[in-house]
Amino acid sequence: MKKIKVLALCAIVAGVVTSCQKDEVSNETAPVVNQQLSKAQINALLAGGINPNNAFITSQTTLDGVTKEGIMADDVFVAMSQLNEIALSTNKDGTKQFRTNNLVTGANRTIDILGYTGSGNALTGTMQTGLRWAVDNYNRLGLRLNFRLTFGTNFQAADMVVYNNNRGGGGGSAGFPSGGRANKFIQINAGTSSFGNNVNEHVIGHEIGHSIGFRHQDWRSRQSCGQNSNEGTAGVGAILINGTPSSDRADSIMLACFGSNEDGEFTNTDITALRALYQ
Repeated sequence: MKKIKVLALCAIVAGVVTSCQKDEVSNETAPVVNQQLSKAQINALLAGGINPNNAFITSQTTLDGVTKEGIMADDVFVAMSQLNEIALSTNKDGTKQFRTNNLVTGANRTIDILGYTGSGNALTGTMQTGLRWAVDNYNRLGLRLNFRLTFGTNFQAADMVVYNNNRGGGGGSAGFPSGGRANKFIQINAGTSSFGNNVNEHVIGHEIGHSIGFRHQDWRSRQSCGQNSNEGTAGVGAILINGTPSSDRADSIMLACFGSNEDGEFTNTDITALRALYQ
């Protein structure tokens, strides 16, 4: 299978995490580097377990019009305002399925999730089907985590919003939980729609996974992308989830990259991980 790298933006705290894909798609244009990082910024990235090699300064804008300046380091985006607040718990094993130290808690586990249909950023029909199927996958497990799905434009009232960012290529992006609440905005690249319902189910399910606290299973190698690139731990990496596989090559919806033949369903590993955190 031919593999082409697609930009992957991975969230730490208020950043963004992207699921890239392995088949040929149109590459996005990398943001222009505004300036070099300072020594203090590099040290902050290292302290947060993020590889600063090839890092550059850029900005990101979400559906609500909020633009944040931050640092892109490989697949990691960190908002400047939270550069010193990066906090991922340590794990020296580095070989199992992982989560962040931030999870969705208490009453916040009932999540009103909106599929956005407004002009300019509306989900395509294929994306909407993928979202329905992905939400059904989570809800049928009977977790202490419940999604209430609607479609419309009132993103202000929703706990989580899935929308089309109109960017080329396949994949999507999302943030991690903060303050006991799920990440709110999930962006789906326009090119994802061309891959069909199952792949859209996979990509959206993956981004929901990040939004409730999951990291990539293969964060230390990104082998699913045909790479050998550690996303960075620096001694404060991610928390392993007991009972998940001992290999970053195991099948999971949370592998960093996906292919055009994905079925969108949870594996036994995914179900084990979800139940460990939310049952």
